[in-house]
Amino acid sequence: MTTSPELWQVNGVELAVTAAGEGPLVVLAHGFPDLAVTWRLQIPALVEAGYRVLAPDMRGYGGSSRPGERSAYALRTVGLDLIGLLEHEGADTAHFVGHDWGAACVWQLGLDHPDAVASLTGLSVPYAAPAPAPPTQILRARWGERFYQIRFQEAGTPEALLMRDVDRSLAAIFSDRYDLLDGEDPVRPPEWLPPGLFRRIAGRFRETGFAGGLNYYRNIDDNWRDAKAARERVIRQPSLFITGSADPVSTFLRFESGARAFEDLRTLVVDGAGHWVHQQAPDTVNEALLAHLRRARAAVRKSPA
Repeated sequence: MTTSPELWQVNGVELAVTAAGEGPLVVLAHGFPDLAVTWRLQIPALVEAGYRVLAPDMRGYGGSSRPGERSAYALRTVGLDLIGLLEHEGADTAHFVGHDWGAACVWQLGLDHPDAVASLTGLSVPYAAPAPAPPTQILRARWGERFYQIRFQEAGTPEALLMRDVDRSLAAIFSDRYDLLDGEDPVRPPEWLPPGLFRRIAGRFRETGFAGGLNYYRNIDDNWRDAKAARERVIRQPSLFITGSADPVSTFLRFESGARAFEDLRTLVVDGAGHWVHQQAPDTVNEALLAHLRRARAAVRKSPA
């Protein structure tokens, strides 16, 4: 039901985009360390429900461009890639769905490009209002220098660590175990990730490396400064946040803290799921996502002309 990726020129980069279906547009944005194939369990359900789906390898990943400069991975820059997909399609609006860093990107779209947003769905990473201090300062104080997002700030060393044994690195991360990255003992991929697909993802990262994905983390303080400088705004489009009850992100990012930025936010916590909730509980996520999209479309029809 999906097609082979096509290379699309948007926002000064090439994105490898999987496009399928016809109807209202849904854009799916993945996170770290992932590829568009992470949405393999959502795309067929969306197409069957009458949507046109665009799932790119985000910049820095897979078949897409991998700019070298760190600043090329700022949230607002990456967001313009997603807006460029609409322009490529000749569309004015889309429903945006993001996981992990993809979620952070789509939340920002709700603030920066509200006219292009029909609805928002974020998985695993909630919207976070700007904190009183830079994120790296807070993370260091709470979790120390060994916390993975702090370790990822230095260029070169994290790339070498992850590339030392790509299969082991990805197995640890997909198992929500960043603490295992330094070890030597074997780490098996989680059961929810089919072996053949895991080998395909690992092979892709052996080709591309991890620098592009890591550069998203290296912009967290700059993203914070941009957010602090902006006036306070409200996301008015229908919004949905889905997370797993066992997602470790919830230990340092609470969805309640950013809820006041939304006029219409609903939340679903999937019992027992971890960070990869859309792959671990696809039926639950798909049902919630499709209901949310129906609600958003109904809200548009009811709005005054």
